[in-house]
Amino acid sequence: MSFVSGIVVGLMVGIGLVFGFAHYSSIRSKQRSRLATIVAAFARMTLEDSRKIFPGNYYPSWVVFTQRLKLSLTWLNTHLKKLWPYIDEATSELIRTTVEPILEQHRPVVLQSLTFSKLTLGTVAPQFTGISIMDGDKRGGVTMELELKWDGNPEIALDIRTLVGVRLPVQVKNIAFTGIFRLIFKPLADEFPCFGAVSYSLKEKKKLDFTLNIVGGDISAIPGVSYAIEETIRDTIEDTLMWPVRKIVSILPGDYSDLELKPVGLLEVKLVQAKDLTNKDIIGKSDPFVELFVRPLRSRMRKSKTINNDLNPLWNENFEFVIEDVSYQHLTIRVFDDEGVQAAELIGCAQFPLSSLEPGKVKEVWLKLVKDLQVQRDCKYRGQVHLELLYCPNGMESNIKNLFNSGPTLTSLEKVLQSDGTDLKKKGVIVRGVLSVTVISAEDLPVTDLLGKSDPYVMLKMKKSTEKYRTRVLHDILNPVWNQTFDMVVEDGLHDMLILEVYDHDTFGKEKIGRCIMTLTKVIIEGDIQDTFLLDGAKSGKLTLHLKWMAQPLFRDP
Repeated sequence: MSFVSGIVVGLMVGIGLVFGFAHYSSIRSKQRSRLATIVAAFARMTLEDSRKIFPGNYYPSWVVFTQRLKLSLTWLNTHLKKLWPYIDEATSELIRTTVEPILEQHRPVVLQSLTFSKLTLGTVAPQFTGISIMDGDKRGGVTMELELKWDGNPEIALDIRTLVGVRLPVQVKNIAFTGIFRLIFKPLADEFPCFGAVSYSLKEKKKLDFTLNIVGGDISAIPGVSYAIEETIRDTIEDTLMWPVRKIVSILPGDYSDLELKPVGLLEVKLVQAKDLTNKDIIGKSDPFVELFVRPLRSRMRKSKTINNDLNPLWNENFEFVIEDVSYQHLTIRVFDDEGVQAAELIGCAQFPLSSLEPGKVKEVWLKLVKDLQVQRDCKYRGQVHLELLYCPNGMESNIKNLFNSGPTLTSLEKVLQSDGTDLKKKGVIVRGVLSVTVISAEDLPVTDLLGKSDPYVMLKMKKSTEKYRTRVLHDILNPVWNQTFDMVVEDGLHDMLILEVYDHDTFGKEKIGRCIMTLTKVIIEGDIQDTFLLDGAKSGKLTLHLKWMAQPLFRDP
């Protein structure tokens, strides 16, 4: 009986599975039909249809093309392929004579010379994969953007000589490039071809890959040289083609100086500190220094001092950069390990877009370091760099705070802080005042005692002073409230730092919980701030502080 019942149950289950599968197949068939209908509808979409769906600021200009634009791309690529042998012959020598002086400007100090020994663009022509006509320029011009892809086979050989006289014949191979070029036809004219000049620039560099091969050997066996050459090539492209840099070709006679690159403001950068840097030394710790730039011109790149044997260096150095287009430019930071007479080894790099800055407001940022800015995903933790940034557009300094006319030797930050009638010279600018610090409270401090509590207090000091201040000790608490105020005389506010260290009080000593290090830039400019700061070096915890700056007259260091 049980055998028969088992057969019946098995048949019922089997029939159920058959009907279930048939029903599931019907649903999948309807879904595929619906999806096919949607895909067909998308295929029939025009450029105007897509503009109705996507907001203007999110519209992907390279996704949907009308038949006319498709024909334009086909026509462009067909003729480019036919003309490519002649373009190669005509432009190879022009590229050599134009680029070699720029390579020399960007040549790293470890190399004595860097020139082309061979340069041809190869037989593979680039392909235009997208075209877009931007909305009308209110200032009388037309802007076109072309997406270009090139997996070329150029023959490029570099003749490189090191400082020790070694000759390195290096080949640049396996070039893969994708980017968007911007063409600006401006000004418009009533004379054929209806525009006076054309400006061209690389608006976006989506991809740039290449490999370096040394004839008869492995270039990676020479420490630092491979990286130096790669960065030189990338920096040359960055500073000769990347927007806002642009090349202007005159078509009709006239003065087109208004199209040239012009400064629009100044960027003040305070390099505060770094933490948790990757150790590059086998014995001891790295000796880090930082290279900063907005444009990779050697004359406009800045370098910090080297901090020996320290993976958590404290710099507190100020730098200033000229800005030409705050919407597109970015600050680049490279952290190196100083190797003495050998080439410095890269620890990590980072970039910060200047478009994130609010003019006249100090922005504090921590940037995570990556190995290569071209690689989107870098899971390895290499440390962080702490910066303070202040962007001052031309003409805005007078609207920030107490700005009066001064000589060109002062930074924009020093101009902001200048008092009327003070005679400031090139060196020794000092901002003197009283810093009032109210230690309000702490939150979520880590447990340090066996009973699950802590007995916290805060130690305060200025980095350039030996004088220390201390709050009272609060017992058996992880969220203490002090509300204690300390007035600290600061002799050099621009270049000093406030250090707060939180300790757990014990009967026979003390245990450090964590610390906060901050510059005075923001409080000097704004006068009065209250904020919460994370405790560095602690598993958890943060401090809430109220800072107030009472300025004294500016002095010049004798």
